[in-house]
Amino acid sequence: AGSAAVLTFHVPNEEAGADTTQLDMRIPTDHPIAQLLVKPVPGWTISVRTVTLQKPVVTDDGQFTQAVSEVIWSGGRIRPGQFQDFTVSADPLPQGVSELVFKAIQTYSNGNVVRWIDLPQAGQPAPDHPAPVLTLTTSTSTSTSTSATKATARARTVAVAPVAPGSDGAARVLAIAGLVVSLLALVVARWGRSAGHT
Repeated sequence: AGSAAVLTFHVPNEEAGADTTQLDMRIPTDHPIAQLLVKPVPGWTISVRTVTLQKPVVTDDGQFTQAVSEVIWSGGRIRPGQFQDFTVSADPLPQGVSELVFKAIQTYSNGNVVRWIDLPQAGQPAPDHPAPVLTLTTSTSTSTSTSATKATARARTVAVAPVAPGSDGAARVLAIAGLVVSLLALVVARWGRSAGHT
C-alpha cells in the first residue's frame, strides 16, 4: 500500500472452439488509484474510462480529481490453447485498504461471456468464476522486490512488480521487467473450470 507497482493479468483462452476477443477490467474507485497507465499490447485496442472523484487523491505528484474506472482491451485474439498478458502500472496503490478487487469480463468470438466477478464467501465452496483480488500490505511488512502475498486460491494470478520511488514512467516498466512475482488474481491457480490450469 502506498507504493507504485506494475500489475500483469495473465489471461488464457479456455474455449476449445472460440477466440477471446475482449477483456473488460473494472478498476476499483472506492479506493482509487491516482495514476493508472496501460501498457500497449500489439494487435489490441485500448479504451480507458474515468470517473470524477468526490474526494481528490493527493500524492507526491500532485492532486488528482479523476481516476481510471475501467480498461477495455479489444480487437485482438487469444486463440484456443494460448494466453495473453495485459499489464497496467498503478501509482500509488491506495492506503487504508487491505485488498483491491479487479472484476473482469472475458468475451469470446462465439458470443460467450465469462464474468470473473465472484468473491469467496465464508463457509462456501470457492466460486467458479473468482474475481482477481490483490492483497495489500503495509510497507513495514513488505520486503522490496522478492516478497509475494498469496491471494485466494483458484483466483487468477496477477503478477506484481514493485517500482522504485522517483523513477519515471518508462523506466518503471523497464526496471520491473525481471522482478515480477506471482501474487494473485487473473489466472494460474484456476481461472476456469480445471483446478490444475496454468
